[in-house]
Amino acid sequence: MITKITRDVMEAANALRANQVIAIPTETVYGLAANGLCIPAVSEIFRVKQRPTSNPLILHFAHLDDATPYIQEFNQELKRLYDLFSPGPITYLVPKTEKVPLQITSGSELVAVRFPSHPIFSALLQAIDFPVAAPSANKYGSVSPTRAEEVFTQLNHEIPLILDGGACQYGLESTIVGMEEDRAVVYRLGSIDLDELSTALGYIPAVKNQAEHAPLAPGMVKYHYATQTPLHYITQDLKPEENIGYIFVHSIPEDFPRAQCLVLSTTGDLKEIARNLYHALITMDERGFHSIYIEKPQSEGLGLTILDRLQRATAKFNNP
Repeated sequence: MITKITRDVMEAANALRANQVIAIPTETVYGLAANGLCIPAVSEIFRVKQRPTSNPLILHFAHLDDATPYIQEFNQELKRLYDLFSPGPITYLVPKTEKVPLQITSGSELVAVRFPSHPIFSALLQAIDFPVAAPSANKYGSVSPTRAEEVFTQLNHEIPLILDGGACQYGLESTIVGMEEDRAVVYRLGSIDLDELSTALGYIPAVKNQAEHAPLAPGMVKYHYATQTPLHYITQDLKPEENIGYIFVHSIPEDFPRAQCLVLSTTGDLKEIARNLYHALITMDERGFHSIYIEKPQSEGLGLTILDRLQRATAKFNNP
């Protein structure tokens, strides 16, 4: 089976109705999608992705009204965030109803729900009458794809279809929020940054985004988002070497060979850095370097999300 790349939304809808697993575009990263109510299809997501069944999935809906039969409660704090940021790159962890299979939530009574803004994915959701389960469209633990061709490289022959929606707008996964004792909690830093959430809520939400076992939400495990090539941080005393790749935030130092370097944003814009981060990591990974070194962005706003991803990506290679 050679994986087909298409822009035909109805072809993708028919594949989902047939309980096939396909790749779809979102505004964050590409997703590996299936009918979220069909247990064999959901199981196929875990198999193709090689994802532990202890790591839950997100259910995607066009609108909050569509999600109502699947959730017991949607707190007013979350409703405030929904009104400001949805549809968009934010996911809500809420109590589920019996309509949600436990395979989706890895046995938890909480389900992660999201309302994507990507126009092609929105059209797909409106063409079907069931929620779509979708983690990122890559092998477990590796870098999430932000382009259809990156999905093809990883999953050709494993899925029948990739719905091509162009390059992703944000380039980082959605922010995941839930409720604890009447206050919002962040379970995954994402494309909506802490400053934006704090402004909307009137307080800084706690961040609880680490879990060694049985994570409440996706993206909480220690080793994640990693390249195949060893990835390390650039330090002040680092000198250029042959067969090493370098990723800089906004400019290449004079003594570094440009052929071995990539720049994430010539202006240092954090949104552009985020949008280009995974694509840069995948590009460098494909070039056969012995190692890749990446410069840390500033640790504020969206930079905290970027650092979170890099900490999990480099942890694989810095484990004592």
